[in-house]
Amino acid sequence: MAVTPDNDNAPDEPMVFIIIGKAYETDGDEDGVDIHVMLKAPDDDTAVREALNALAEEGFLEADLDQIGTLTDVPSEEPHASAYQGALEGEVAIIRFS
Repeated sequence: MAVTPDNDNAPDEPMVFIIIGKAYETDGDEDGVDIHVMLKAPDDDTAVREALNALAEEGFLEADLDQIGTLTDVPSEEPHASAYQGALEGEVAIIRFS
């Protein structure tokens, strides 16, 4: 019989990461698009890898990821509230700022 050890370091809630950066859609695009990427992942390395894959699927050629962190509270304002809910459901939410 397998027993799951009780680990005080394990989070009670899923870890939802937010990654802040800039993404570029074309070669030579100097301005880029400011982005926030929200997703659920077991660690920050996986979060970065999945965020980069999702950005590539959306047509971005390159990205500069500046900050990564975990959300400790549920966002109350849009578009982050919807993105957080999507992340809890397993989606990778990309918020673009013009």
